Amino acid sequence: MALILLVTPLIASCDADKQDDGRLSIVCTIFPEYDWIVQILADHADEVNLTMLLDNGVDLHSYQPSAADILTISTCDVFVYIGGESDSWVKDALEGVTNKDMLVVDIMTVLSDALKEEEIIEGMEGEEEEEEEESPEYDEHVWLSLKNAAVVCEKLGQTLGKADPDNAADYAANAAAYIALIDALGTRYEEAICAAGKDTLVFCDRFPFRYLVEDYSLNYYAAFIGCSAETEASFETIAFLANKIDELSLKYVLTIDNSNVNIASTIIASTKSKDAEILVLDSLQSITAQDIEDGTSYLEIMEENLEVIKKALS
Repeated sequence: MALILLVTPLIASCDADKQDDGRLSIVCTIFPEYDWIVQILADHADEVNLTMLLDNGVDLHSYQPSAADILTISTCDVFVYIGGESDSWVKDALEGVTNKDMLVVDIMTVLSDALKEEEIIEGMEGEEEEEEEESPEYDEHVWLSLKNAAVVCEKLGQTLGKADPDNAADYAANAAAYIALIDALGTRYEEAICAAGKDTLVFCDRFPFRYLVEDYSLNYYAAFIGCSAETEASFETIAFLANKIDELSLKYVLTIDNSNVNIASTIIASTKSKDAEILVLDSLQSITAQDIEDGTSYLEIMEENLEVIKKALS
């Protein structure tokens, strides 16, 4: 990171003319932010330079910016990032910005009142012991809550209005219309989950959906926390989750996108019936530029997730 910050001014001085085409420049880290901004820009989307840094399916937790990424951030007008532990590189990146008028949106700061600390629940693999943290470690998967998405979109609408005052009224109207769609989908979640036959989900995988399940008072069990780097579950975890599936008579277990299903298969094989089906709930962490070109959207994936949850709770 130090080397990148050292060379960035040199790159910037050579490429300044190429970077500045007079259009508003917006940089975001992951897909949910990108799509929210696209919806709020609406008819003005072609009038800005919008960049999504994690556009090749790389996981948020393992991403490190390149020198080109740092330059893109340094010269942009608006920068949007999650603000969790995985974004620890951002502090250094922002210290070397060349655009001192940049507007920065730290999403976890916007959602400060709604943040939840990471938790280890019964049956879950614990992380390796580390030095005690001075401050709480919050779950960073805030975008998987529709309620959080509505709050952030309101903030993004205001921020775009500050960056581009001439179109502020359009951004405010677009944000309001999009938030109405988010709220409508949230109502569908509430109705479907209230009508479901069960109220517990079992994840044979990492669990980044805590905000989502708590929005609708669902119970859950999982092999690992959402940010875990673990790939192998202990015998105790496998046995615990298998017993829960039997105890609750669950017909379905869950994994997340791009996950190895070996753990899920082992857990199912350890149940009495051995016939549970594996369903995939999309965490929106592996969306690529090609997916965007193909028309993938935040609300579309959250609608698909609703159908998965309805089936899992049947």
